[in-house]
Amino acid sequence: MVVDRGDDRAGVRLRPPRHPLDRRAVAWWRTQLLLATAAPVGVLVLLAALVAPARSWLLLPAAVIAVPGVLAGVLLPLWWYEVHRWEVTDDAVYVRTGFFWMEGRIAPMSRLQTVDTMRGPVQRIFGLTTVTVTTASAKGALKVKGLDHATAAELAERLALVTQATPGDAT
Repeated sequence: MVVDRGDDRAGVRLRPPRHPLDRRAVAWWRTQLLLATAAPVGVLVLLAALVAPARSWLLLPAAVIAVPGVLAGVLLPLWWYEVHRWEVTDDAVYVRTGFFWMEGRIAPMSRLQTVDTMRGPVQRIFGLTTVTVTTASAKGALKVKGLDHATAAELAERLALVTQATPGDAT
């Protein structure tokens, strides 16, 4: 949640972070889920094709894995896109993630230690990047997954400059 002081500094309201991820994150998540489903289904179907006596009992588990896997691949990324948000203000980095158990994380700028970007092979196909903000927190790093390359580069540069300019050792 982001503290929104508005015009009235005495009354503090919490609001969710403002920025959604890049819309291509839906296709990225969908691809990941469908690949994770295709691997075991493909193995079972291949075994069923090679081992004729086992065909019937191998195709049933393949279908049991395929149906929920495809449903998850189609529906969950849309839901995730609706709930994942991020924002950076002059005071902190805010990230909201999750779908069943939603988690909101706030990292004050004074606690930032490192800023990293990461692009996996599937992310690169979709032109996306993950920005990881390491903090002086036992909870671990904040991750903003599914940002456009240019947005991620600007965010990483901004946070790196803030991290350098903040006095102290962020502990």
